Amino acid sequence: MKLLDWAVVVAYLVYVIWDGIRMTKHSDSKEGYFLANRSLPWWAVGLSVMATQLSAITLVGTTGQAYSDGMRFIQFYYGLPFAMIILCVTVVPFFHRANVFTAYEYLEKRFDVRVRTLTSFFFLISRGLGVGTIISAPSIVLSIVFGWNLIATIFAIGLSTTVYTVFGGVQAVTWTDVKQMIVIFVGLAVCFVVILWSFPAGVSLYDGLHLAGSLGKLNTVDTSFSLTEKYTIWSGLIGGLFLMLGYFGCDQSQVQRFLTAKSVDEGRTSLLMSAFLKIPMQFFILLIGVMVFIFYQFTAPPIVFNAAEVAKAENDPRFQTIERNFAEAHATRRDAAINFSEKPIAEFRQAYAESDRAFNDTRKEAVAYIKETSDKSFNDVNYAFPTFILQNMPMGVIGLLIAAIFAAAMSSISAELNALATATTIDFYRRLYAPEASDAHYVAVGRISTFIWGIFACIVAIFATNLGSLIEVVNKFGSFFYGSLLGVFVLAFVVKRARARGAFFGLLFGIASVWIASWYTNIEFLWFNVIGCLVTVIAGYLISLTESKRRDAETQSL
Repeated sequence: MKLLDWAVVVAYLVYVIWDGIRMTKHSDSKEGYFLANRSLPWWAVGLSVMATQLSAITLVGTTGQAYSDGMRFIQFYYGLPFAMIILCVTVVPFFHRANVFTAYEYLEKRFDVRVRTLTSFFFLISRGLGVGTIISAPSIVLSIVFGWNLIATIFAIGLSTTVYTVFGGVQAVTWTDVKQMIVIFVGLAVCFVVILWSFPAGVSLYDGLHLAGSLGKLNTVDTSFSLTEKYTIWSGLIGGLFLMLGYFGCDQSQVQRFLTAKSVDEGRTSLLMSAFLKIPMQFFILLIGVMVFIFYQFTAPPIVFNAAEVAKAENDPRFQTIERNFAEAHATRRDAAINFSEKPIAEFRQAYAESDRAFNDTRKEAVAYIKETSDKSFNDVNYAFPTFILQNMPMGVIGLLIAAIFAAAMSSISAELNALATATTIDFYRRLYAPEASDAHYVAVGRISTFIWGIFACIVAIFATNLGSLIEVVNKFGSFFYGSLLGVFVLAFVVKRARARGAFFGLLFGIASVWIASWYTNIEFLWFNVIGCLVTVIAGYLISLTESKRRDAETQSL
């Protein structure tokens, strides 16, 4: 990076940390620290909702996903608008009327403290794992840019975000989210324009998209129904619906966002904002990944995107042979791409498709070599977009895009840490250990909890970087828990005969069913949300019936 890029990144980081700490004046009470005194406007809450979900994983992982797999990941979000409408009608007004700090407080009123504590505990585990994955994405970028040790980079990113979250609370989180979303949108728009300008003379956007479409990269709907197929319209509409209901309706990191709104109507509007804007935004981010793919049809990409692994292998004659085959395969594909873009006829299309398969085979050979000789868990997807930025963007734009990745990371990390601290303080510390302490005491505990969760997330991040596409990893973590958490709230809201014992053991059965499905079947992770919810509701209902019968028998005996 050049001096201008450094200046952009450093200026951004300094401003964000300063701005977050500046918000400490609004966080002297527990209502202010955890819920911003329920005073935030709908548009700020709506942007914060989107920013919490739009992490650096979205920029790094989703673009890499689109580069390798095309647009079909967009089907993941098809259930989102329906989930938001359902939540606006049901959950938002309910939680506002209940006047709670966390989503799980209500479960004690409806069932008992055991159900509340268990549900909150599983939230803490799922979000703790999730925020660790979120930290790993920008850490990958920095480790590439500066050649830093990855573990040291993880702690630098995680703890720098923890600082302003510790002091500022949810007020700082929300208003920095708003500013970070602006940086993200500007960075993505600039990236799109620069890539388009980098196409060879005579190759238009339409030509590039036609190339990508001929290889299936633009497919956004797969109508086949299979529990073992990752992304189809059915997995998105059904599995995605259950996931989004669980995430936005039962996850404290999202519930806390709309609880900070001024009123029920503003809380609803904030969720509807995400319902209408999330899919177009995600489509655009995926499109940028496809644009990177198109760019590399004409410009030679790295044989693998992790430069450190290439450096280890470059003196090995076997790897040098793979590199020569790779260069030849790219030259053949480039010529075939140009021919097909100039004359889109069947003959040239077939030649282009065949050359692309040959090119991908050489890349697979290089990845297999690295797995064999260096790192068995090596995965190249998450390095594609940051490497492209560093090697091909002009001075200044590199700094802007690195800042955008930081913005995406910090907005999600801060929101998740604040939610984790809120649940820890309210659901465990206040409820079980110090129910009558002062506001200042609870705020201090919240700050300590934020710091501890920041450390925990950094440790998780160390192990998350090589688990695969980060956008899939974070949603897999969530899918192990969200369906079952949703099932508990379905029992609470819908099933009148549900009892505390049924909800408690129903949740345990739901979590267990998901783990069994993940270990002993090939069912894809989006369907875990459906399985967890249905098992929790059915098991909880049946167990509740036995409880009702037992109580009826005891009553009759009296």
